[in-house]
Amino acid sequence: MRQYEMIETRETQRKIKKIICNKCGREIPTEKGEPRADFLSVEKRWGYFSEKDNQVDVFDLCEECYDALVATFVIPVGE
Repeated sequence: MRQYEMIETRETQRKIKKIICNKCGREIPTEKGEPRADFLSVEKRWGYFSEKDNQVDVFDLCEECYDALVATFVIPVGE
């Protein structure tokens, strides 16, 4: 989950204020609006053949929560 702050310049811009892991709630370090730790960011728009037609889901996972998630996969993540 990302939290933004608005920066007033000639054009209003969004700057990342915080990145929070949607699973554990831990804050992912940022400095000057840039992440200082790696994380997984997902944005998925569901298609016509799903029960979520045109729904957009957005979430972020820290590296530890990503590792815990993929450890549950029956088929390992490919390289």
